[in-house]
Amino acid sequence: MRRFDLVSLKLFISVADEGRLTAAAQREHLALAAVSKRISDLETLVGTTLLYRRPRGVELTPAGQAFLHHARRIMDDIERLQAELSEYGDGVRGHVRIHSNTSAIIAFLPQDLSAFARAFPQIKLDLQERVSSEVIAALRDGLTDVGIFARHVAAPDLEIMPYRHDRLVLVVPRDHPLAEQANLSFLASTRYDFIGLQQDASLQTLLHEQASRAGQTLRMRIQVRSFDAICRMIHHGMGIGILPECTLDGRDLDALQLIRLPLSDPWAQRELVVGMRRYASLPVTARHLVDHLTGGESLDSP
Repeated sequence: MRRFDLVSLKLFISVADEGRLTAAAQREHLALAAVSKRISDLETLVGTTLLYRRPRGVELTPAGQAFLHHARRIMDDIERLQAELSEYGDGVRGHVRIHSNTSAIIAFLPQDLSAFARAFPQIKLDLQERVSSEVIAALRDGLTDVGIFARHVAAPDLEIMPYRHDRLVLVVPRDHPLAEQANLSFLASTRYDFIGLQQDASLQTLLHEQASRAGQTLRMRIQVRSFDAICRMIHHGMGIGILPECTLDGRDLDALQLIRLPLSDPWAQRELVVGMRRYASLPVTARHLVDHLTGGESLDSP
């Protein structure tokens, strides 16, 4: 038991999470042969088989289950140690990596991060824009410290806290048949062509799911990469679109001859959350940012 190393422990956790050596190799950016050898070396070290090798992947043996439990606890303790020691640095300094979906970046983060930067001028912020599913994947893979995403996207293994609320609205040309309707439901819009975001965007997934539940197929005519492009396509008569209302603030919809129509569906009220692997394991700099964004209020994972 003298030669355990943290890399092998982390790798074993990845293998257990992914269920395949190939997927674990991709997640840890290692060659498949290197992953296989490290797992074999672990089994030699502990003197027992940790994995059942199956044609479609691997499964944990009873010994592997016990090993996984202790490996996770060791890695958690290491993260907690790093977080606690970071508090003893020369003042609060360092950097925080943030991945966020577009809605939060457009509507809320500019003012929130500006206020944080004034309060903690020695903390550098590294912000990257991603769709919600990519934010969650980056958190799981350790590529970012803090993530902001839509709560309806499943993230069962992450700790989340409430951030902000926004509302989805239908955007149509001023002369569109739906323009005069009150108490408009999403179902009423599904007979028209839509302009939407790229397929992997969480908003796009939500709309397709809701259309399917209503027994409809969303008629996607064009998919683009930004809310601004959606508005311009609608302006030129290519279809209609559903956007977070907060992303329309500051846009001159009158100049584009567009109007926004609130949707009556309960799911149109969305919640944005701040996510992390574990709050207690974050560096002190990242915890300051999370506290600033959320006020420290926790939520159960969705």
